Amino acid sequence: MRFTTRMLVTQLAAAAAVIAVCAAAFAWIGVQQLRTETQSTALAIARTVASDPQLRRAVAEYAGDAELDAAVLADGEVQRQATEIARRTGALFVVVADDDGLRLAHPDPARLGERVSTEYERVLAGEEIVTWERGTLGESARAKVPVYRPGAGPTGPGGGSAGIVGEVSVGFAPASVLAEVPGLVAAIAGAVALAFGVAALAAFLIRRRLERLTLGVQPEELGALLQNQAAVLDGVNDGVVAVSGDGVVRAVNRSARDLLALDEAAIGRPLAELELPPALVEAIRRGLDGEPLALGELVTADHVGYVEARRVRRGDRDLGVVAVVRDRTDVVALAERLDAVRTATNALRAQRHEFANRMHAVSGLLAVGRIVDAQEFLAELSSRGAVPEAAVEAIDDPFLQALVGAKAVEAAERGVELRVADDTLLVGIVDEPEDVAAVLGNLVDNAVTAAVAGDEPRWVELSLLDDGDTLAVTISDSGRGVADPERLFAGRADDGADDAEDTDEASDRVHGRGIGLPLARRFARRRGGDLWLVDAGGAGRGAVFAARLPAVMHRRPTGDGDEGEVR
Repeated sequence: MRFTTRMLVTQLAAAAAVIAVCAAAFAWIGVQQLRTETQSTALAIARTVASDPQLRRAVAEYAGDAELDAAVLADGEVQRQATEIARRTGALFVVVADDDGLRLAHPDPARLGERVSTEYERVLAGEEIVTWERGTLGESARAKVPVYRPGAGPTGPGGGSAGIVGEVSVGFAPASVLAEVPGLVAAIAGAVALAFGVAALAAFLIRRRLERLTLGVQPEELGALLQNQAAVLDGVNDGVVAVSGDGVVRAVNRSARDLLALDEAAIGRPLAELELPPALVEAIRRGLDGEPLALGELVTADHVGYVEARRVRRGDRDLGVVAVVRDRTDVVALAERLDAVRTATNALRAQRHEFANRMHAVSGLLAVGRIVDAQEFLAELSSRGAVPEAAVEAIDDPFLQALVGAKAVEAAERGVELRVADDTLLVGIVDEPEDVAAVLGNLVDNAVTAAVAGDEPRWVELSLLDDGDTLAVTISDSGRGVADPERLFAGRADDGADDAEDTDEASDRVHGRGIGLPLARRFARRRGGDLWLVDAGGAGRGAVFAARLPAVMHRRPTGDGDEGEVR
């Protein structure tokens, strides 16, 4: 049996039990009310009979008479009145007794003149009694009231027990009480049927609502789904954000909380109230608008990733959108570093090939005895290179020399001159070449791209300074400046280092533009440094960027193998 069916049966059983208890209680209360009403009716009739003046005179005539003739009493006025009243009211009996408890009227004439079979002394003392008792006519609800002599009463002259000359007892059989029970039972049965019908309808509606909320999944299946959800959401490195159709966040796994800087309080809040990256919000909005698969590129202060927002349905019901954020920070960072190393390697390979060709030319000149020509050729080679000789002397670090030289070769191929500023001064040696290559390479690539989009002459100027273990980089270009500094580090391809709209590399969102600057800033900040825009440029001048990279340099070793003092 399905859980919802068991719930329905349980609810109906509980409702039936409650209704049965309530019906029994109402039935008992109803019967008690009928008994009370019967007793009240008997008391009212008895009071009416006892107050009749003719009856009071007749009873007073028998007061004090110890010898009563049953035959005389049977034809007497008291017997006729009692019989008539019993007939009209439907009472079981109307009994009248004198002040000695002897019957003056009774349904059975043979019992006239006999003493009553139930208590009468309290009535003759002036007390009214209402009770259920068993007498000669069986059990009945009866009321007993005193009969006062004419002109007397409870508060009148001769009142009290001194004025009492007899009693009147009126009784109703239990059958008269039970005569009202069928109507009471019918009313209770109708109420029970109506209540049970309402309970059954409510239980059915609850069952349908439960099945809609759980999509027909049973509780025993919900436990397995919960385990699967925990395994899927928390067992993967990708961030998962589930948003319902009305734009409320329903699930956020641990990876998404780390990537997006969210907490548990994000669950249950509208999407608009959360400070989420615009790319993620846009992808989710597109999914909510009906797009089956929405893709986006995500860049935060600490992470680089891609977003896939998929619309989720179960049957004909729309469950909203599930956005998967894949963290590619480490992959992109590695690609940036590998790109920088590859650039330097290719440049060195080209320089080695060029050097070999030049050596062959010098060797040929020497072989034919043209020594002067060989000397002039060597002098020309020594004064020409990818980086000016003065700059090579300022960058007294093999790694930086190779990297700047490689970037200079690439810039020259694109028609841009890479300069090294006169204030460049390095007294240490690079200790962390990967991060230096990633940051410096991105800055140079962006500056070269900006210079290509600018007017002649096209140039990029680089300044390098070190202070202890910190490397400071400043780079400027001849481009058109940054059009939107506020969105510079947002990671969009059209918001690159400079407003390079005409370059055919605008679609490259990873290497150099796109997410290159945000990633380079992340490298710098991870070390406690930073990368920032010094001057946005514009109006005929390019932008100026600066970066500070702590803990990437170390002191140059001395001749005896120990590190020397930094000059």
